[in-house]
Order: sequence, then C-alpha cells, then structure tokens
Amino acid sequence: MSLLVVGLSHRSAPVSLLERATLNADAQFKLLQDTVAAEPAAEAAVLATCNRIELYADVDKFHAGVAELSTLLAQHSGVGLDELTPYLYVHYEDRAVHHLFSVACGLDSMVVGEGQILGQIKDSLAKAQELHSAGRLLNELFQQALRVGKRAHSETGIDRAGQSLVTFGLQQLSSGTAVEAWAKGKRALVIGAGSMSSLAAATLARAGVAEIVVANRTSDRAERLAQIITESPETDVSARAVPMDSVPFELTRADVAVSCTGATGLVLTADAVAGAVEGRVSPDTTAGRTAVADVVREELPPTSVGSEDGCPLDLSAVQGASGFSVMGEAAVAGMDAATLEQHAAWVGGSAVDRREAARSTPEAELITELATMAATVGRIPERRRPEPVAHIPRPAPVLSLLDLAMPRDVDAAVHRLAGVRLVDIESLAEASADAPMAADVDAVRRIVSDEVAAFGAAQRAAHITPTVVALRAMAAEVVAGEIARLDGRLPGLDDKHRAEITQTVRRVVDKLLHAPTVRVKQLAAEPGGAGYADALRTLFDLDQETVASVSRAEEDSENEISKNRGPA
Repeated sequence: MSLLVVGLSHRSAPVSLLERATLNADAQFKLLQDTVAAEPAAEAAVLATCNRIELYADVDKFHAGVAELSTLLAQHSGVGLDELTPYLYVHYEDRAVHHLFSVACGLDSMVVGEGQILGQIKDSLAKAQELHSAGRLLNELFQQALRVGKRAHSETGIDRAGQSLVTFGLQQLSSGTAVEAWAKGKRALVIGAGSMSSLAAATLARAGVAEIVVANRTSDRAERLAQIITESPETDVSARAVPMDSVPFELTRADVAVSCTGATGLVLTADAVAGAVEGRVSPDTTAGRTAVADVVREELPPTSVGSEDGCPLDLSAVQGASGFSVMGEAAVAGMDAATLEQHAAWVGGSAVDRREAARSTPEAELITELATMAATVGRIPERRRPEPVAHIPRPAPVLSLLDLAMPRDVDAAVHRLAGVRLVDIESLAEASADAPMAADVDAVRRIVSDEVAAFGAAQRAAHITPTVVALRAMAAEVVAGEIARLDGRLPGLDDKHRAEITQTVRRVVDKLLHAPTVRVKQLAAEPGGAGYADALRTLFDLDQETVASVSRAEEDSENEISKNRGPA
C-alpha cells in the first residue's frame, strides 16, 4: 500500500483561500482523470466539501506523487502553486488512513462530531467508481472509512460533542437562546436546494419556524424540497418555492435566511441586504413599511458641546462632523492640522508653532515661556484625551443570515450593517475553536486508532496473498507433473491406486506449505512485514508475472463487487 493524500482545509488555510480553491463537479471529474493519467498514480479519489479539498491516490513514488498531486490541485483549483503550497498538508500510508478515518468520524470537521461528512465521503467514492479511478485500495479504504464513521456515531456520544454546521450556525444566530425558542414563529428563506440547503430547511422546520420559502435556480428542485417539507409528518410547516429573482422581495419578509448555493459569485450583496432591511414588509401584510429604516440609519446621539468666549472655531459644527465633544482646552480629534493649530493658538494665547519652537528654542527659553504663561493664565494648559463617547448599543437584528456556502454567498460587508446578524463559514470557524470538546471524543480517537491498525494489517496481509496463491499454484503444477511422469513409468496402474497416490502426494505438499504460508501471512500483517512477500518469491523462485496476474485477477473481481454493491 502506498496511499498518499494531499489537501487543504479550514485547519490549514484561511477561508479566503478556500473560497478561491473550491472545485465544482466538472472540475472534480477532470482532476480525477488527470490524476490517474499521471505517472505516479494508479488510483485517485477527491473529497471536496465546503471547507476541505483532498486528493487521495495510490502512488508508486512518494516525492514524485506529492509534486504531481500538488500541481494538479493548483491547476484545477485555479490557485497558483506558489500560493497554495504553504497551506497544503500531506499524509502517507498509515497516516493517510488515520486522517481519512478521523475525517469520517467528524474529528476533523469545523464542528466536531457532525455527521454530514459521511454523506460527502460516500459521494466521493461514488464519483471515483463512476469514473473507474478507484481500484482495490481506495474502494476498501473509503468503504472502511464509512463503516468506521458509522461505528463512531453508534458506539459513542460523539453526536453530543458537536452538531451539523446548520445547527451550529443557528445556535450562533440565536446568541445563547435555545434555537427552538428563537426560531418559533419566524419566517425563513432558504436559498439553494442542494444537500446542505435541504438540511437547513429540515432543521428550521423542526425548530418551529412558521414558514419556509425555498429559492433555487432550478425551479423543479425548489418545488420538490418545498413539497417534502410541507408533507413531512414530523413537522407542521408550510413551505413554498420561488424563483431566484424573487429573493430580494422575499428577503424583506424573512426573519432568517440560510444560503448555500454553488454560485461562484455573491448571491446577496451588502447593498441588496441593506435595501431589504430598509424596505422590510410588515409580517401581517404585504403593504406598509416598518420603522426598520430608521433603526438602520439612526445616527449617534449628540454629545454636549462647550462654549468658550473668544474661541475662533464653530465648535458645534466641528462636533457634528466628528462626533467628538469639544470643551475648552480638550483635544479635538477629527480636526485637520490647520484647525488644530488655530485652536491651539487660542488655548495658549499664542500663535507660535510649538513644533518649530521645540526645534529652535533653547531649553532655558522654553522654561521661561512656560513660567510666563503660567503667571498669565494661572496654570499650564493640559493635554487631555477626548471625552469618552457614550457606548451606543447595536440595534437588535431584524434579519438573521446564515451563509454556509464556499465560496461565500453573502457579502462579508453585511457584518457592518445595523439590524443584520450574519454568521458565515469564517465566523463559524472562530466560534467552533472555543467550543468545548466532549469526553466521547477520546473514545472515538481510540476507535480510529484500532481501525487504522486493523486496516493496515489487512492490507499488508492482502499484499502477500497473491504470492501465496502463486506458490500453491506452482506446487499444484509440480504435483500434476509428477503424477503424469508416474503414469508414464507405470502404465498399468489402475485408477483406484492412481487416485490414492495423487491424493497422498497432494496431502504431503499441502502439509509442507501450510505452516510457512500461515506464518508468512501473520508476519506480513505486522508493521514492516511487506518484505516477506519478496522473500517468499525469492526462496521459491516464483515468477513475478505470475504473481502480478493473480493480483490483477483479484483486483478486477473486487472492483466488480464494489461497483455492484456501491458505497456502504
């Protein structure tokens, strides 16, 4: 086994890079085709999700494989190799198996323990099988990864350690309130009708929203999802489908919107969201406007403005432009240099450029000038900080947005809009970094370690099987040759005696081969046991092509079984 994985994920790369490096379905197929066509790789599979891109391959050379897979990822992702390389990670052989099993169990997910990754691994295997890029190794690896993931979820409480991105995102939007209490009675807009959007719609329905509107570029898929939600016996939520061009209006009616499309550009710009918030329609009627626009456009409350006789500045005008209080000699942040100099001259009673004076006036003269000023005004003017501005609480959001797309569907500038709460992949990553880990995670890690060891042992044992089969085939040929020679020497031998002699010779050969072949399989299953197959071929002078033909026959048979069975 020479399994190699090269990839990048939310753990190794910034979200901005992951957005640019996403692979659509066509790009994934082309990447698989080019990988198996490359010299170092015999098999290939791509695992591409909203926060990871990983290329798995069975390679015959490590360094050449890393170079080739990295180059192919750069070519098909559209990100230059020099820019991509610092964020790539590489796992080889047992470490690669451990990585995939950990991913399947949700240990490497943005939200630990989420189970959606199992469906994504299943889809990756299906793509590789469809393109015939998955051979014996990757078929067995991905099938086993699916079984390990299911075992982790059934035997441990890893589900309690985390949730799907949808659930976790809604928890972030609810800001500590129970999602069910927060969502109850709200109007929801779901943009997209793929697997993630479907999960979002189902989660919102279970949470108790009053209505779900599904918008998608393909109307049939939107209508199908709306029908499934409406007819679900588990919930009592009305749902309807709308075309994508209805999103701006539907956004004015929605309390929460979830977007997860495959678009390469923004689906919701900051201007579109601001316009939807300002033009929000009353929940009880399609006519009339709320006062949300007043909340969004609300200015900072005025602060007190001092007045000083003889001040050459219009302090109220300065305060209105800058938002800072100007009282007496207080510093006035926000003024330009000339205005500050004018104010300083008034405060100090002198128009002297203090910076120039500091460079040209001797220290003794400066002290004398300060003493004179103190005698005139009674004290030395102070430099004081601006008066603290009262903290302005951010208005409660009237629209909550959950962006689960990669690249992002919603403009990041929406974070700065008043009246809007946006949770996206980047903010989810920051929030999940502080999430507590459940004790069950340790149990899952032990399962992964055990399964990795078992998989490695099985692969090493399977590696020597063709050699053992070839050895037994050679022994059978030797027995057949000797029986034929006996027939030539004893032509009068009857069938009964010939059969008895043949059976006796075969038993002798089987007994002689039994212990060595059983033992060599045990030894080969141990770490570092790959060399026993070579030793067996050398000791018995086995033909390498015969061994290879056995391997090809077994691989073809296993691939046909896997193809008929499909992903687990």
